[in-house]
Amino acid sequence: MLPAMRSFRIIIAGFAMLATMPAVASSSSAPPPDALSEVRGKAALSWVDEQNRRTFAGLEADPRYRVFHDSVLRIRQDAHRIPMPTFLGGEIFNFWQDAAHPRGIWRETAPERFVAGHPLWTTRLDVDELARREHRNWVFQGADCLAPDDSPCLIQLSEGGEDATTLREFAPLSGGFTPDGFLLPHSKQTVAWEDRDTLLVARDWGDGPRGVSGGAMTRAGYPFVVRRLHRGQALDSAVEVMRGQRDDVLVAPVALADGEGHRLVLIRRAVTFFEDRYSLVTDGGTRALDLPARMDLHGLLAGRLILSANQDWQSGGVKIPAGSVIAVDPDGRMPVQLLFTPGARQAVDEVAVTGTGVVMTVLDSVRGQGWVYRPDAAGGWHGTRLKLPDMMSVHIMDADRRSGRAFLSVSGFLTPQQLWLADSTDGSARKIMELPPQFDSAGLVVGQEWAVSSDGTRIPYFIVHRADMRSDGSNPTLLTAYGGFQLSSLPDYDPVAGRLWLDRGGVYVVANIRGGGEFGPAWHEAGRMAGRQHVFDDFAAVARDLIARKITVPAHLGIRGRSNGGLLMGVEFTQHPDLWGAVIVGVPLLDMEHFETMAAGASWAGEYGSMAVPEQRTFLERISPLRALRPGVHYPEPFIFTSTLDDRVGPVHARLFAARLQALGVPFLYYEDTEGGHSGTVNASEVARERALEAVYLSRLMDRGH
Repeated sequence: MLPAMRSFRIIIAGFAMLATMPAVASSSSAPPPDALSEVRGKAALSWVDEQNRRTFAGLEADPRYRVFHDSVLRIRQDAHRIPMPTFLGGEIFNFWQDAAHPRGIWRETAPERFVAGHPLWTTRLDVDELARREHRNWVFQGADCLAPDDSPCLIQLSEGGEDATTLREFAPLSGGFTPDGFLLPHSKQTVAWEDRDTLLVARDWGDGPRGVSGGAMTRAGYPFVVRRLHRGQALDSAVEVMRGQRDDVLVAPVALADGEGHRLVLIRRAVTFFEDRYSLVTDGGTRALDLPARMDLHGLLAGRLILSANQDWQSGGVKIPAGSVIAVDPDGRMPVQLLFTPGARQAVDEVAVTGTGVVMTVLDSVRGQGWVYRPDAAGGWHGTRLKLPDMMSVHIMDADRRSGRAFLSVSGFLTPQQLWLADSTDGSARKIMELPPQFDSAGLVVGQEWAVSSDGTRIPYFIVHRADMRSDGSNPTLLTAYGGFQLSSLPDYDPVAGRLWLDRGGVYVVANIRGGGEFGPAWHEAGRMAGRQHVFDDFAAVARDLIARKITVPAHLGIRGRSNGGLLMGVEFTQHPDLWGAVIVGVPLLDMEHFETMAAGASWAGEYGSMAVPEQRTFLERISPLRALRPGVHYPEPFIFTSTLDDRVGPVHARLFAARLQALGVPFLYYEDTEGGHSGTVNASEVARERALEAVYLSRLMDRGH
């Protein structure tokens, strides 16, 4: 589950078509649930087509639609976007999409030219040309490359953006697929290079060699058997190295390398979404490592594993508080070293390892900071805060294993994205690129306020508005949050939201509710399983605080969320239907009684709970938006969107919810994209269409004020 979130645009127009148009539900009945659950079933796709056509007729007919669409398209295809860099083989690589390359090109340039702002790009892989030549709907999902030379690579290609991929061996610096190289056909799969001619592979193996059983996929739909595959060897001859259990989330190989030549190959067994067991692959098999169960592994430095502990842990008399970053000797000969422990209002957000140190981003009251840590002569660690702008979000784009360099992205709600080059060797950081403004921020201000939730906990939220905003409840307001999986909602620059919402005078609010990582593991833990009602109460508390401050009223208040945020929207829609004037429910979980049997849902029992546990079952039944829908309740008309090819959450949640609304006679708008996976649409024109549909839908919040 990854946070994505935020987008839109709305401009002043003299039309009020949606405000005056009668809301109508679909004219025909939906197929039964079993039919809608067949993702590519004829009856289900026929119903999807009917809902799409109805939504298009209602929204694309609005004169504003084309303006919104073209504006988003220009943003997505703007040649002045910062090309996001990756260190690879001593060069800088970038994946780029534009009008001429909607599927994208993978290209490289020299580091010195990139840093100087004058890259000379050489295309190494043209995905559009590959898709045309092979008549496939290829989507580039990245590359896994052999250290230390970063060659060869395994290119990951998916059909239409789903999680399952096809892996093909590729030489990145010569730009060609390797003749008779490794080719791993379509599956959810993970690989690690053991050496140039050997892979460790976790995938759906089907029937094993010599009659050994098993499709080797967990109940969540991910691999749990790792095998060793030699060059030229048939898949069914690969020899098993390790297997987990069918109730695990997944089992996957991991290859790590540092700048000193140390290489480790590990196998990660994800027992739950948050608990891992790591084993070291040795000449004699595998050896379990003594690491905290709840942790995030970031890399290898000077032979030590760098990781974040997401629980209190003790090793050799060293007490490690939850949320700390530590260095661990995989052989256990040297004591654990503590790099950083966050304060009460701090949290470690991202961590990456360079050749000389560790780069991390830290949230302090949800405001981003950059830090570098490097070993000192006394055997400890020395930390330096990078000189970056304040009140920003800071993200690590990539770190170089061959040097101390790392690229950081820095932005704020009103500050366009900047690319910084940091160095863990000397603690320096300098801005090397920045975007020009992509919307008019004159007269806009950013504030941070705090609401009080149902149990007295103070919940922060960011609010972006005009400096002369009236406190009379008349302001169209868009509120968003995520609230799950220890993922944080930060003050990022969003030109689509800027152009299509803020430019028209809308107020934009990002809530830092529990369940996220804004204040570390404890903030997440407070919103996990039955504690998730805190998440829902926090969000409603922010809404009520906005109303109490006379910023908005329910008729002018819209909310939006995707994925886990889509579940949040579904719950708020059913628990507080009177609080919202518009609700956007994106690629959501909505059937919490059956989520464990849908797509990858079984992997999230550690976040939501399980129907197999009686007390958790009671809670899941109570909050499930699908179950909570009732006749006779006045609900706002929602906009629901999903993707047919989403093999992570799947489209069935959204279909069943919309069909239930249809049966109750509740108006709704529904859009199911037939391209793209869980992360959404896969090219600029598809993104533009979905965002423009949202923008027209949200226009009613504006129209009610005119």
